[in-house]
Amino acid sequence: MDSYFASVEQHFHPALRGKPVAVAPMLVESTCCIAASYEAKAFGVKTGTRVSEARQMCPGIVILNARPPLYVDVHHRIVELVESCIHVDAVLSIDEMVCWLPKNWRTEEKVAEIGEAIKRKLVEEFSPAVRCSIGVAPNGWLAKMASKMRKPDGFFVIHSADLPEVLYELKLTDLHGVGANMELRLHAQGLHSVERLCHAPKKALEGVWRGVEGARIWHKLRGEDVQGNDANPERRSVSHGHVLPPEFRAPQRAVEIAHRLLQKAALRMRSYGKRAGRLTLSVRYEHREKWTGELTFSETEDSITLTRMVKMLWNQRPDQNGSVQKINIVLDRLVDDLAFTPSLFEQADLRKEESLNQAMDRITDKFGKKALYLGGAHHAMKVVEPKIAFNHIPEVDLEA
Repeated sequence: MDSYFASVEQHFHPALRGKPVAVAPMLVESTCCIAASYEAKAFGVKTGTRVSEARQMCPGIVILNARPPLYVDVHHRIVELVESCIHVDAVLSIDEMVCWLPKNWRTEEKVAEIGEAIKRKLVEEFSPAVRCSIGVAPNGWLAKMASKMRKPDGFFVIHSADLPEVLYELKLTDLHGVGANMELRLHAQGLHSVERLCHAPKKALEGVWRGVEGARIWHKLRGEDVQGNDANPERRSVSHGHVLPPEFRAPQRAVEIAHRLLQKAALRMRSYGKRAGRLTLSVRYEHREKWTGELTFSETEDSITLTRMVKMLWNQRPDQNGSVQKINIVLDRLVDDLAFTPSLFEQADLRKEESLNQAMDRITDKFGKKALYLGGAHHAMKVVEPKIAFNHIPEVDLEA
């Protein structure tokens, strides 16, 4: 999808179509844009641009408060729309999906027909304000590259015979999996362009990526279909973060956000049948300094136990009076419930904790997530709404 959040907002606000729009997690000047329409991008506004800077770069830009539940609802509608044209093999993120072409559909005519059908249905059955770019290639990784190469509203086919020359127009950071740090590592090996990267030996890429991923990239660049777990990666952590509104930045209010984030993370973790063995709390202050603390423990799913640990970490902050701008909670070192081996000396307590959590989860499942919660999060219950990460589509019923 092209500028997904912004284009969805333009769909629901017809007066904003054709005008510069940006979406932010909250309407404060210090936060960053999480999406920008192509009209705003023409002025240099992009994901990560501070709202105050966006207003300077693009006078007249409209900043809208993000509405994740709406974006999730539209996402499911679009998946159904694409599914009516071709089977959706995997949903990779809120605005990206991959479809596998059956062998008898792998002709220029059929591929063009499918792409045209998806685009036509998107306009006719949903909205002309929401557009997509479609890439077709010998493997999913290259198809993602193809979809980027003709945005917006693009359609581009990469043929095996055109590789690797067709990729030379890209920058290194255009490649999926190459961020700023990876670009520096590539430069250190003398790889300053996609052309140089394509001609580098496999061993060189293994060295840059420090493992088998480098070999996978080498094969993908050549159009080979490398099997991996990209579409269904093993869940290694559950996290929630939130930029605090100004009225919650005082420490005595900010801690309520920390408790709310923890309860959301614990609920999600239990829904996956997991237990955590480590909790990490990160705090970024208004003066931009950041502090991170963590605790490691015997794996648990218990919200009350985890809440006590959040309180312990919160009290370890070096700046007890500093105004807090953002909080992150991460639960990791996850184990499956079925693989968990409890201590012989704690089994009775564990049974009580599990019964209590199961009872709480049943109540919230029936009456809503705000019907029953631990009191430390009381005033923050209406503040922390579902958020959309790059590879996580919120379960609105679970995270609201």
